[in-house]
Amino acid sequence: MPSSSKGQRVESTGPLDAAALGRDVRSRRREFQLAQQDLAELAGTSTRFIGSLEKGKPTVRLDKLLAVLDALGLELRAQVRQ
Repeated sequence: MPSSSKGQRVESTGPLDAAALGRDVRSRRREFQLAQQDLAELAGTSTRFIGSLEKGKPTVRLDKLLAVLDALGLELRAQVRQ
């Protein structure tokens, strides 16, 4: 289950944007063999939100995004560009 991998980093292949984040979330969800509805329930969000996030919607609520990432054992970090 996702909680056993808490804090795992997903490395995107390029600059992080909404589409890349959505692909990473979808990939991690599928890795755990979760349906969008299952992930929505774990994160306390709606299936619609999960779908929008995975499709790369550029405007999502940060609190919901963080809940989804937490449910998948992921974290979001800001760091200085090199």
